[in-house]
Amino acid sequence: MSTDQPCALLEPQAIQLVEAHGIPYVRYGVAHSSEEAVRIAEQLGYPVVLKVVSSDVLHKSDAGGVEVGLKSAPDVRQAYQRILAAVVTHVAGAEIESMLVCEQAPPGLEVIVGALQDALFGSTIMFGLGGVFTEVLRDVSFRVAPLKKQDATEMIREIRGFPLLAGTRGHTACDLDALADLLLAVSEMVVSQPDIHELDLNPVRVYAEGVAVLDARVLVER
Repeated sequence: MSTDQPCALLEPQAIQLVEAHGIPYVRYGVAHSSEEAVRIAEQLGYPVVLKVVSSDVLHKSDAGGVEVGLKSAPDVRQAYQRILAAVVTHVAGAEIESMLVCEQAPPGLEVIVGALQDALFGSTIMFGLGGVFTEVLRDVSFRVAPLKKQDATEMIREIRGFPLLAGTRGHTACDLDALADLLLAVSEMVVSQPDIHELDLNPVRVYAEGVAVLDARVLVER
């Protein structure tokens, strides 16, 4: 393993990598101008999300690099300029490569799926509910890759928040099979590409049918 620090792929590269392993990302396009962003948005259909693409900005939301709920061409143009101004203000000297224009996914229960190369166990997969469940309650499960279907199912069921996924208190049950398939795809991906140091799919929205990855972060060994 290299002694150099891992480097983060730009999000379009990360998306291409996860899609190559059958992981479903929302529809998107890459824009290098506000007018190109508008053309992509009109192809995708409104509303859309605009996200900065920059190797200098790892936490896009903290730097003002994300705008959601854009419903028209003027919205996209204005958001494009706001992101440019905000990122330069928050990260001095940041080099902006492009903007990611994504379809805005319908509301759904949010989960996080991750992977890392553990010094002792090797490729390790993590799963949990998103938001406060991950950040505050640490309601997550882990398994060493490669996973089998039973491993993925157990990971999903053993978190404390599983009743939310199962459809408790009148909520619609989520597609647990699609979620297990996502965990298996992530497992296959990191086992087949050991240069992946860390992977973070957050958030992933889970629906009654299917799942959609809304953000992908991948660190690779140099």
